[in-house]
Amino acid sequence: MSVVLILGSAPIAVQAAGWSRDGFDAIVAINNAHRIRPDWDYAIFPWDFAVERRPVANDGQHLVTEAEFVPAQNAYGGFVYAGATMAYTAAYWALAVLRPTVIAMFGCDMHYPAGAATHFYGAGSPDPLRDDITLRSLEAKSARLMVLAAKQGCAMINLSQGPSRLIFPRGMESATNLPRFDPVMAEAALRYEADLNYISPSGRYWEELDRFDPAKIDALDVMWLATV
Repeated sequence: MSVVLILGSAPIAVQAAGWSRDGFDAIVAINNAHRIRPDWDYAIFPWDFAVERRPVANDGQHLVTEAEFVPAQNAYGGFVYAGATMAYTAAYWALAVLRPTVIAMFGCDMHYPAGAATHFYGAGSPDPLRDDITLRSLEAKSARLMVLAAKQGCAMINLSQGPSRLIFPRGMESATNLPRFDPVMAEAALRYEADLNYISPSGRYWEELDRFDPAKIDALDVMWLATV
């Protein structure tokens, strides 16, 4: 079993600083999460991530930018279908490049209660809360990721406790079983995606928003939720 830990920036994520490395074949840190522990293998961040916050890679560590993660996410349908948050982007990149049997996410819950801390390092800009055509249903994007990973033989699990927009099974004990899903509905959703052809090869879908019909994306989201 090959296990990848994807570490986000929720307040709970700092708990991972004390975790044993045993059991994780690779650690992928999203944005500022590289500050939680120094032994990350991959640090992934978008083009507009502040230069002063970017990590420096030591021997054996790798920085993952849009030059790598855009083609990887495009291989799984692109950003419009998959959801343009770095949590989902990191997972699709890991599926494409690392090809693990388990992806365990921690501190990637995309839950931002009013008046509460949202990031371990202080105030941040909650990526999934922006007005974006790809983020109308975070749960549907989660279902899609879980199904496509399962079709590849990879179990998506959530190690966080508390509220989450991820619908993955909780805890490492879930890693031994792939989730059940409706294969007929999954294939119907993929056919609908192919018919829509909402692919943006550059990854900059926001530069061609007039191509995309929100109602059709909502219908697709309903289909993905129905698969699980």
